[in-house]
Amino acid sequence: MDLDHYEHCDRTQDHRIEGVSEIDLLIPLDEDSEAQERRLLRKLDKRILPILCLLYLFAYLDRSNLGNARLQGLPGDVLGGDPTGVLFDWVNSAFFFTYILLQIPFTVLSKYYNPRIWIGCSAILWGISSTSMATAHTFTGLMIARLALGTFEAAFGGAVVLYFSFYYTKAECGTRIAYWFGFAAVAGAFGGLIAYGIQHVKVSIANWRLLFLLEGTPTILLGFLCLSLLPDRPESTHFLTAAERKIAISRMNRGTSGDFGAVVRRSHVIAAFQDWRIYVGGVIYFGLNCALASLSAFLPTIIGTMGHENAMAQLMTVPPYALAGFVLMVTSYASDRLQIRGPLLVCTSTIGGLGYMIMLGATNRQDVRYGATFLITSGTYSSIGLMNAWYSHNLGSETKRAAGIPLYGAIGQIGGILGSHLYPLTEGPAYTSGFTVSAFLLFLAALCALLLSVSFRLDNMQRDQKYGKPDPDDMVDTSELADKAPAFRYVP
Repeated sequence: MDLDHYEHCDRTQDHRIEGVSEIDLLIPLDEDSEAQERRLLRKLDKRILPILCLLYLFAYLDRSNLGNARLQGLPGDVLGGDPTGVLFDWVNSAFFFTYILLQIPFTVLSKYYNPRIWIGCSAILWGISSTSMATAHTFTGLMIARLALGTFEAAFGGAVVLYFSFYYTKAECGTRIAYWFGFAAVAGAFGGLIAYGIQHVKVSIANWRLLFLLEGTPTILLGFLCLSLLPDRPESTHFLTAAERKIAISRMNRGTSGDFGAVVRRSHVIAAFQDWRIYVGGVIYFGLNCALASLSAFLPTIIGTMGHENAMAQLMTVPPYALAGFVLMVTSYASDRLQIRGPLLVCTSTIGGLGYMIMLGATNRQDVRYGATFLITSGTYSSIGLMNAWYSHNLGSETKRAAGIPLYGAIGQIGGILGSHLYPLTEGPAYTSGFTVSAFLLFLAALCALLLSVSFRLDNMQRDQKYGKPDPDDMVDTSELADKAPAFRYVP
């Protein structure tokens, strides 16, 4: 075994499977394995998806509830009124500073630890950070809480996308990631309903403080639930029987190959930083996150400029997010069934860009502008779901995914900082600059997605001609070359 490719393998002793050897895991399954696999998949879905989806619901609520808090008096209580909106922009973007800096090292580091402990602890800590925002009385206090929130959510996002690849095949991963990320859209709708209800509550503390408390506390409880219930890696979890672990490992090695134990391959980390496709993915994610951050923080404000009262503006954010969740599920299911990501990503990014163009051209038609928010939310959320599913397989190995997914994610989150500064109050209600930049970036994302899809198809064709077409269910040894292995094929 080449030691250059295996670091810290002393931990693998902790991940042995009782009654099943590492060689046994690669033996073909029995004839009735299809039925066994369906039962295993249902068992995994019932345990994994509820926990992770609820965690993402509150993760997104905790990072995006500033938009609703703004309409409930936060600037007047803490930011001295903030007539230009600049201080609010900085508080909103502070989350992304630590999130961007720490996402790559945290995701790579997560491979050394039990995912149940890693994800559960990160949830508890970001929940504490979120609830602490309710105690802030100064701009500095809010900034510290948002920086802490970004720190601990950075340990969550990339680790979860990597975790899905432990249990789901490339034909299943898109739909599962869509279920998970779809709860961001649910959070948008749910957050609007919560904010609307809190707006009408008469309590001794400010409504926005109650909002942070109510949306942050459940995260802490879910974190403790995760510590108890989330399955560990397939080869070590006690949630599965020995027979089920054998099937899970076989699935993990379908069309690729997973690691056995806590392994980080240094050469694959370097390969991720040298892969031009990850940087093109970063450009796509930059545009998508710019639009997403804009929506999260400013959609209630933008709807408010259409002439609605604050409470009604918060309630009117619900339908666009509800439609976004539905469209995300449909496009991700189709992408799994058809085994394509790029062409659908081109379409959804273009739809989001057209929504922003309509916002630009219909300045005096409030009904048309409200309709455009449906296109923006549906296009943006669907695109991000497809993007995460695309790279969950196409990087080849666990380690390259652990480095590559947060790498394009970190580049993309810089777009979140830009999006936090695109809608100053002084430019309302037209917001010409913000809508123009967001539309341009979504159209650029569509162009880059087309480039990547063509690139992946050409690479697959060249390998088919040179090595022949492989069985898509066969194990592919990616331990040396990751996605450059001759038998590896990309999802275009």
